[in-house]
Amino acid sequence: MIAYQFITALSDAKPRSHLIARVSCAQLPQTALVAEMRDSDGIADTRFGCAPFARITLLPDALWHDALTEGLLTALRPLIASPVSADIVLDVTDIDEVVLAQVLRFLFNQAHRLSDLQLKKTSECVRIKHITALCLPELQAKLETIFRQQQAIAHGMVAARRLADIPSDRCTPQFMVEEAQKLCAAYPALRCEVLNEKAIVEQGLGLLNAVGKGATCPPRLLAIHYDGISDGPVRCYVGKGITFDTGGLWLKEGAGMYTMKYDMCGAANVLGLMLTVAELALPVRIMGVLALAENAIGPDAMQPGSVATACNGMTVEINNTDAEGRLVLADAIAWASQRHPQARYIIDMATLTGAVVKALGYELSGLMTQDEPLRAALTQAGKRSGDEVWSLPLDARLKKQTDSAIADLCNTPTNNAAISASAAWLLHHFCPQTIPWAHLDISGTALWRENARSVASGRPIPLLVEHLLGDL
Repeated sequence: MIAYQFITALSDAKPRSHLIARVSCAQLPQTALVAEMRDSDGIADTRFGCAPFARITLLPDALWHDALTEGLLTALRPLIASPVSADIVLDVTDIDEVVLAQVLRFLFNQAHRLSDLQLKKTSECVRIKHITALCLPELQAKLETIFRQQQAIAHGMVAARRLADIPSDRCTPQFMVEEAQKLCAAYPALRCEVLNEKAIVEQGLGLLNAVGKGATCPPRLLAIHYDGISDGPVRCYVGKGITFDTGGLWLKEGAGMYTMKYDMCGAANVLGLMLTVAELALPVRIMGVLALAENAIGPDAMQPGSVATACNGMTVEINNTDAEGRLVLADAIAWASQRHPQARYIIDMATLTGAVVKALGYELSGLMTQDEPLRAALTQAGKRSGDEVWSLPLDARLKKQTDSAIADLCNTPTNNAAISASAAWLLHHFCPQTIPWAHLDISGTALWRENARSVASGRPIPLLVEHLLGDL
C-alpha cells in the first residue's frame, strides 16, 4: 500500500522526490529555473537543475479545479507512467476536492501494474511508494479524512483490478471464490458464503445454472456479509461475474471476444467495495453478491429458445445466449431480496451492454432505476466523487421489449432497440417493489482504455463508497 504524509513547508519534503505543483504555488523555490517555468505556457517539467528535487512539474492553475474533463489526471498520466522517484510531493494548497479525490485514487492505484501478475518478463522500474502532501496547516485535519478514504477506496479498486486482469483460464468462478475468501480473511467483519453448482440448482437459481452449465468450470454464487453493526437494514450489492463470455451458442466474433475476461468486473468491484467498507470500518450492514459463471459453448450449453426458471419463480425465454449477464444478475437480485426482504436497497452493477457505451461513451456509467430518491442520491454521489452516472429511462413503455409468447419474459428485445434500458426492465422484475433498486451499466467505465489497450479501472467503487458515506 502506498503511504502518505502531510507537510506545511517544502523544506520538509524528502530529497530527490518529484514535486508536482500549481504554477502559482507560493512555496515554490525562488530560482531562475522556477521563474522560467512559471512563464511557460501549459505544462512545465524538468529533471535538471531542480535540486533538492529529482523532478519538478508545474501545471496550470485551471487544471487543479477541472473535475469535469479530468484535466489534471490527463496531464499526470504520462508523467507517472515512468516515474523518476518513488516519492511524490503534491501541492494541495489550492485544489478542488473532486479533483483531489480523482488524483489521489490515481496515485494510490499505482500499487498495481500488469507486470505484478508476473506473466511477462520485465525489468524492475521505479514505483511510487510514498505521497507527501503540501498543505495549509488549517486544512490538514480535513485532508487527513480525504486521504484516508481515498486510500481505502483505492485499496478496493486495486483488489478488483488485479482480479479482473488475471487471464480467464486461471480466473474461473471457483478461483474468484478462493481469492475473495483469502482477501476477506484479513477482516473479521467479513464473512463468505458459497453456493456450488449443486446448491445453485437446489435453491432454484435456474438462470444462473442455465448460463454456467455449459462450461467445464461450474458456476458459483458468492455472498460476502459485512456486519459493521449488530443490527439495522442491510444494503445489498450484486455484481455480474461472467469470468469469460464466448457469447455461448450465439458465438461472438473473435475481435468482440478478446476482452471478455473483463465481463466479471461487476462482481470484482462488489468484492473491492466490500474490502473498502471493511478497511474504513463503516457502521453498516452489507451483503455483496457475486454471480459467477463462464458463458461457454459445449453439449450442455443453453440453447436459443430454451426457457429457464429463476429463484423467484419467473420464467425467462432465452432468445439470445449472448445476453447472459442479465440472467445471472436476475437470479442474484432475486436471491438477495429473499435473504433480506427488508433491505435498504439493492444496487447491481455489470458490464452489461455495448449499447450503453454508444449512448454515454467511456466516462459515464448508465443508471437505471424507478426509485427517485435512489436516483438522486447516486447522481449526487457521482458528482461528489468524480465517478459520475447518467440516467436512462425505465418505465412501462419498455414492456413490449421483454414480452415472450412462451414465458414470463424474454431476455432480449427482438427489434434490437433500447438494448440497455430493456435489460434493466427485465431486471426490475426480480426485485420486489418494496425494496429500492438501481442498475448500473458499467460497460463503458469498468475498463480504462489507453493506446489501444484495455485494463480494469475499478469503477464504480468510488461512486458507491461516496453514496454509502452519504447514506450513513
